[in-house]
Amino acid sequence: QVQLVESGGGLVQAGGSLRLSCAASGSIWSINSMGWYRQAPGKERELVATITSAGSTNYAESVKGRFTISRDNAKKMVSLQMNSLKPEDTAVYYCNAVAVRTYSGYYNSELWGRGTQVTVSS
Repeated sequence: QVQLVESGGGLVQAGGSLRLSCAASGSIWSINSMGWYRQAPGKERELVATITSAGSTNYAESVKGRFTISRDNAKKMVSLQMNSLKPEDTAVYYCNAVAVRTYSGYYNSELWGRGTQVTVSS
């Protein structure tokens, strides 16, 4: 069974930095794109950043220049370096993986992690 496990959330002051990591467990053969989404209280889940297996990235306008997404295909991990954090970045951050295939033939079009809380105080 394949799972996504996030780590690295926490409480930080405005202007500070945090690094989120997400590891895909299981005997994984390939993952198309991986990424991070976030959901603040009372708001819909929104895209933060995505990265393809080839390394192409996409960022929400609100985080461009502050956040950097990276990926280790061999380790099946994706990370999000968040700098210059703002109170409006406070949310639960979810890891996402698209088109996950394992050596045993398992396929899932989209997987989500359970989320990790990021709180930025002013």
